[in-house]
Amino acid sequence: MNRLPVAERREQLIDAAIRVASRDGIDAATVRAIASEAGVSLGVVHYCFRDKDEILRSMAHYITRQNLTTGLQQMPPEGEAAEIILGATHLLWSNIAQTRGAQLLSFELTTYSMRHPEVRQVSAEQYSVSHEAARTFLESVAGAAHVEWTLPLAQLARLVVMATDGITLAWLADHDGDQALSALEVFGSFLASHIRPAQVPADALEQPLADQPA
Repeated sequence: MNRLPVAERREQLIDAAIRVASRDGIDAATVRAIASEAGVSLGVVHYCFRDKDEILRSMAHYITRQNLTTGLQQMPPEGEAAEIILGATHLLWSNIAQTRGAQLLSFELTTYSMRHPEVRQVSAEQYSVSHEAARTFLESVAGAAHVEWTLPLAQLARLVVMATDGITLAWLADHDGDQALSALEVFGSFLASHIRPAQVPADALEQPLADQPA
Protein backbone atom coordinates (compact mmCIF):
# COMPACT_ATOMS: atom_id res chain seq x y z
CA MET A 1 0.00 0.00 0.00
CA ASN A 2 1.36 3.42 -0.96
CA ARG A 3 2.07 5.82 1.87
CA LEU A 4 0.19 9.07 1.41
CA PRO A 5 0.12 12.25 3.49
CA VAL A 6 -2.84 12.22 5.89
CA ALA A 7 -4.66 14.98 3.98
CA GLU A 8 -4.47 13.02 0.72
CA ARG A 9 -5.47 9.79 2.43
CA ARG A 10 -8.47 11.48 4.03
CA GLU A 11 -9.57 12.78 0.64
CA GLN A 12 -9.21 9.29 -0.83
CA LEU A 13 -11.35 7.84 1.96
CA ILE A 14 -13.99 10.57 1.62
CA ASP A 15 -14.24 9.77 -2.10
CA ALA A 16 -14.65 6.09 -1.24
CA ALA A 17 -17.28 6.86 1.40
CA ILE A 18 -19.26 8.98 -1.07
CA ARG A 19 -19.16 6.19 -3.65
CA VAL A 20 -20.40 3.61 -1.13
CA ALA A 21 -23.13 5.85 0.31
CA SER A 22 -24.27 7.05 -3.12
CA ARG A 23 -24.52 3.48 -4.36
CA ASP A 24 -25.83 1.65 -1.29
CA GLY A 25 -27.11 4.29 1.14
CA ILE A 26 -25.71 6.00 4.22
CA ASP A 27 -26.20 3.01 6.52
CA ALA A 28 -24.04 0.92 4.19
CA ALA A 29 -21.12 3.34 4.53
CA THR A 30 -19.50 1.50 7.43
CA VAL A 31 -15.83 1.86 8.24
CA ARG A 32 -15.25 -1.66 6.90
CA ALA A 33 -17.09 -0.93 3.63
CA ILE A 34 -15.18 2.32 3.16
CA ALA A 35 -11.85 0.61 3.77
CA SER A 36 -12.75 -2.09 1.26
CA GLU A 37 -13.85 0.47 -1.34
CA ALA A 38 -10.62 2.43 -0.91
CA GLY A 39 -8.45 -0.71 -0.86
CA VAL A 40 -6.93 0.04 2.54
CA SER A 41 -6.95 -1.60 5.96
CA LEU A 42 -9.39 -0.73 8.73
CA GLY A 43 -6.47 0.73 10.65
CA VAL A 44 -5.88 3.34 7.97
CA VAL A 45 -9.48 4.56 8.22
CA HIS A 46 -9.33 4.71 12.02
CA TYR A 47 -6.04 6.59 11.82
CA CYS A 48 -7.56 9.28 9.55
CA PHE A 49 -10.99 9.55 11.19
CA ARG A 50 -12.11 9.16 14.79
CA ASP A 51 -15.36 7.45 13.86
CA LYS A 52 -18.11 7.21 11.27
CA ASP A 53 -19.64 10.46 12.52
CA GLU A 54 -16.51 12.35 11.51
CA ILE A 55 -16.61 10.64 8.10
CA LEU A 56 -20.23 11.74 7.62
CA ARG A 57 -19.32 15.33 8.48
CA SER A 58 -16.39 15.26 6.07
CA MET A 59 -18.58 13.86 3.29
CA ALA A 60 -21.16 16.61 3.82
CA HIS A 61 -18.53 19.35 3.79
CA TYR A 62 -16.87 17.95 0.67
CA ILE A 63 -20.08 17.79 -1.38
CA THR A 64 -21.24 21.22 -0.20
CA ARG A 65 -17.97 22.95 -1.03
CA GLN A 66 -17.75 21.15 -4.36
CA ASN A 67 -21.19 22.45 -5.34
CA LEU A 68 -20.76 26.09 -4.43
CA THR A 69 -17.08 26.65 -5.20
CA THR A 70 -17.13 24.99 -8.63
CA GLY A 71 -16.12 27.61 -11.17
CA LEU A 72 -14.51 30.05 -8.74
CA GLN A 73 -11.11 29.06 -10.07
CA GLN A 74 -12.32 29.72 -13.63
CA MET A 75 -13.91 33.07 -12.87
CA PRO A 76 -12.44 35.77 -15.12
CA PRO A 77 -10.41 38.47 -13.34
CA GLU A 78 -12.68 41.13 -14.85
CA GLY A 79 -15.94 41.32 -16.79
CA GLU A 80 -19.59 42.25 -16.76
CA ALA A 81 -21.38 41.00 -13.65
CA ALA A 82 -24.29 39.46 -15.59
CA GLU A 83 -21.92 37.50 -17.84
CA ILE A 84 -19.84 36.29 -14.88
CA ILE A 85 -22.95 35.15 -13.04
CA LEU A 86 -24.31 33.37 -16.13
CA GLY A 87 -21.01 31.58 -16.65
CA ALA A 88 -20.89 30.54 -13.00
CA THR A 89 -24.49 29.31 -13.25
CA HIS A 90 -23.63 27.02 -16.15
CA LEU A 91 -20.54 25.69 -14.39
CA LEU A 92 -22.59 25.03 -11.26
CA TRP A 93 -25.25 23.16 -13.21
CA SER A 94 -22.63 21.13 -15.08
CA ASN A 95 -21.18 19.95 -11.78
CA ILE A 96 -24.59 19.14 -10.30
CA ALA A 97 -25.75 17.24 -13.40
CA GLN A 98 -22.60 15.12 -13.42
CA THR A 99 -22.83 14.19 -9.73
CA ARG A 100 -26.42 13.09 -9.29
CA GLY A 101 -25.57 10.44 -6.69
CA ALA A 102 -23.58 12.89 -4.60
CA GLN A 103 -26.37 15.48 -4.77
CA LEU A 104 -28.93 12.98 -3.51
CA LEU A 105 -26.50 11.90 -0.82
CA SER A 106 -26.09 15.49 0.34
CA PHE A 107 -29.82 15.78 1.07
CA GLU A 108 -29.80 12.35 2.69
CA LEU A 109 -26.97 13.44 4.97
CA THR A 110 -28.98 16.51 6.00
CA THR A 111 -32.10 14.57 6.95
CA TYR A 112 -30.10 11.70 8.45
CA SER A 113 -28.30 14.07 10.80
CA MET A 114 -31.58 15.67 11.87
CA ARG A 115 -32.90 12.27 12.95
CA HIS A 116 -29.75 11.12 14.76
CA PRO A 117 -28.68 13.24 17.77
CA GLU A 118 -25.07 12.02 17.65
CA VAL A 119 -24.56 13.68 14.25
CA ARG A 120 -27.14 16.46 14.47
CA GLN A 121 -24.46 19.10 13.99
CA VAL A 122 -23.82 17.82 10.45
CA SER A 123 -26.84 19.61 8.96
CA ALA A 124 -25.98 22.88 10.72
CA GLU A 125 -22.38 22.61 9.51
CA GLN A 126 -23.56 21.87 5.97
CA TYR A 127 -25.45 25.14 5.84
CA SER A 128 -22.68 27.08 7.54
CA VAL A 129 -20.24 25.88 4.88
CA SER A 130 -22.79 26.58 2.14
CA HIS A 131 -23.37 30.15 3.28
CA GLU A 132 -19.63 30.78 3.54
CA ALA A 133 -19.03 29.43 0.02
CA ALA A 134 -21.93 31.47 -1.41
CA ARG A 135 -20.61 34.63 0.26
CA THR A 136 -17.15 33.98 -1.23
CA PHE A 137 -18.74 33.64 -4.67
CA LEU A 138 -20.66 36.90 -4.29
CA GLU A 139 -17.55 38.74 -3.13
CA SER A 140 -15.61 37.35 -6.10
CA VAL A 141 -18.27 38.54 -8.56
CA ALA A 142 -18.25 42.00 -7.00
CA GLY A 143 -14.47 42.21 -7.20
CA ALA A 144 -14.25 40.98 -10.81
CA ALA A 145 -17.04 43.24 -12.08
CA HIS A 146 -16.19 46.28 -9.92
CA VAL A 147 -19.70 46.39 -8.49
CA GLU A 148 -21.34 46.11 -5.12
CA TRP A 149 -24.47 44.33 -3.98
CA THR A 150 -27.58 46.28 -3.07
CA LEU A 151 -28.65 43.69 -0.49
CA PRO A 152 -26.64 42.51 2.54
CA LEU A 153 -24.19 39.76 1.59
CA ALA A 154 -25.41 37.47 4.36
CA GLN A 155 -28.97 37.70 3.04
CA LEU A 156 -27.93 37.12 -0.57
CA ALA A 157 -25.74 34.17 0.40
CA ARG A 158 -28.71 32.48 2.09
CA LEU A 159 -30.81 33.09 -1.03
CA VAL A 160 -28.12 31.53 -3.22
CA VAL A 161 -28.07 28.41 -1.05
CA MET A 162 -31.86 28.14 -0.86
CA ALA A 163 -32.28 28.56 -4.61
CA THR A 164 -29.53 26.06 -5.42
CA ASP A 165 -30.89 23.48 -2.99
CA GLY A 166 -34.49 23.90 -4.14
CA ILE A 167 -33.68 23.65 -7.84
CA THR A 168 -31.40 20.66 -7.27
CA LEU A 169 -33.97 18.81 -5.18
CA ALA A 170 -36.69 19.39 -7.80
CA TRP A 171 -34.35 18.05 -10.49
CA LEU A 172 -33.60 14.95 -8.44
CA ALA A 173 -37.35 14.33 -8.29
CA ASP A 174 -38.41 15.14 -11.86
CA HIS A 175 -35.16 14.55 -13.84
CA ASP A 176 -35.86 17.68 -15.92
CA GLY A 177 -32.42 19.14 -16.49
CA ASP A 178 -33.59 21.80 -18.94
CA GLN A 179 -36.00 23.25 -16.41
CA ALA A 180 -33.38 23.11 -13.68
CA LEU A 181 -30.84 25.04 -15.75
CA SER A 182 -33.52 27.52 -16.80
CA ALA A 183 -34.44 28.12 -13.16
CA LEU A 184 -30.79 28.68 -12.25
CA GLU A 185 -30.47 31.19 -15.08
CA VAL A 186 -33.57 33.05 -13.86
CA PHE A 187 -32.09 33.18 -10.38
CA GLY A 188 -28.82 34.43 -11.87
CA SER A 189 -30.77 37.27 -13.50
CA PHE A 190 -32.30 38.05 -10.13
CA LEU A 191 -28.82 38.31 -8.62
CA ALA A 192 -27.64 40.53 -11.46
CA SER A 193 -30.54 42.90 -10.78
CA HIS A 194 -29.16 43.59 -7.32
CA ILE A 195 -25.85 45.17 -8.25
CA ARG A 196 -24.67 48.75 -8.69
CA PRO A 197 -21.32 50.31 -9.58
CA ALA A 198 -18.90 50.17 -6.70
CA GLN A 199 -18.76 53.41 -4.77
CA VAL A 200 -15.34 55.05 -4.66
CA PRO A 201 -14.52 56.40 -1.19
CA ALA A 202 -14.41 60.20 -1.16
CA ASP A 203 -10.87 60.29 0.26
CA ALA A 204 -9.66 58.18 -2.67
CA LEU A 205 -10.79 60.91 -5.06
CA GLU A 206 -8.68 63.54 -3.34
CA GLN A 207 -5.19 63.48 -4.80
CA PRO A 208 -2.48 64.50 -2.31
CA LEU A 209 -0.96 67.89 -3.12
CA ALA A 210 2.48 66.38 -3.27
CA ASP A 211 1.35 64.14 -6.11
CA GLN A 212 -0.33 66.86 -8.16
CA PRO A 213 1.52 68.22 -11.19
CA ALA A 214 3.18 71.65 -10.74
